[in-house]
Amino acid sequence: MPDLHPPEHAVARLRRQRLAVSQKPFVARGANTPRCTHCRLPHSHCLCALRPSVPTCAGMCLLMGDIETLKPSNTGWLIADVVPDTWAFQWSRTETDPALLALLADPQWQPYVVFPPEYAGAARAVRSVAAADASGAGRRPLFVLLDGTWSEARKMFRKSPYLDRLPVLGLQPGQASRYRLRRSAQAHHFCTAEVAAMCLALAGDAHAADALDAWFDVFSERYLSLRSQRPLDPGSPAQQRLQAVMAAQVPQNVR
Repeated sequence: MPDLHPPEHAVARLRRQRLAVSQKPFVARGANTPRCTHCRLPHSHCLCALRPSVPTCAGMCLLMGDIETLKPSNTGWLIADVVPDTWAFQWSRTETDPALLALLADPQWQPYVVFPPEYAGAARAVRSVAAADASGAGRRPLFVLLDGTWSEARKMFRKSPYLDRLPVLGLQPGQASRYRLRRSAQAHHFCTAEVAAMCLALAGDAHAADALDAWFDVFSERYLSLRSQRPLDPGSPAQQRLQAVMAAQVPQNVR
């Protein structure tokens, strides 16, 4: 039987490193339930056999709040599932990972901080991105996502001097967030995976955007069915959509 578990990705690796330095266990709802170490769901709801991975022109750089990698509901994990060029770094106000600085300075990438532009000023605000073409000409978009609570994200934005020179990408979603795994007082506050899918669409990675969006829906469906103790529906609309997306032809203008 083939191994359904993919190699460790950037967010999984960061989680392992974060656990190694934890002085006390992180206790989440259902913490005593044995979980798959790859998708974070109980084995009865494991998603690994469905996980998509789509080549993209764009890359993702996640700056993650202190305990985000430990939360089973974190959706930055889903981005790393789908987008091969995903990096994840633990955010700190006083220390900056040299690998993060090297990534932001890499000439193959054009980084964009994804954040409401009103916090940055008109000089840095952009509404579109320049995608590399099929020949590889041009710098590839690298989306810097601040993965944490809204208050954590604002702190990251204000107290990360290395982000100050980067353009700030503002998104204009046409719908409310579908994220229901944590409470939010604002319908316009999108979770990290939803933001990443919008960024991929802007960069011309339409197939990857659809795959991530569908993967997010399947993960949410299974997570919520577990929380409400509902039986799984393997023929649910969310799962059918994911299977249809992955059956579609992958665009050829990606690396």
